[in-house]
Amino acid sequence: MTRQSRSLPGAGEKAMRRGPTYRICDKIFAMARPWQGGASVWCKAPPGSQEVLVGSDPARFFAPPYVGTKGWVGMRIDHRPDWQEVAALVRRSYRLVAPRRFAILVA
Repeated sequence: MTRQSRSLPGAGEKAMRRGPTYRICDKIFAMARPWQGGASVWCKAPPGSQEVLVGSDPARFFAPPYVGTKGWVGMRIDHRPDWQEVAALVRRSYRLVAPRRFAILVA
């Protein structure tokens, strides 16, 4: 997670009590959080994506507390995750939060 977030222009990590947050211009685009005894990453998602992901694989995806009502999606990463999929979710979240001058630099 850290290597991926560092490769995003202007992104940084900020330690919080429950785990690190990843930010661009002080706006959070991803969080590493414990979830049901394992590890997870929470990301901002476009409208409708949370329902699609959770509906397609509820063992892997979930609506996280607090930010889930705003469309964020959680992904469990403690049992052999597809790291390319994790990276794609983090990049998409970054593009949703980042100012345009940064977002256009990320495919």
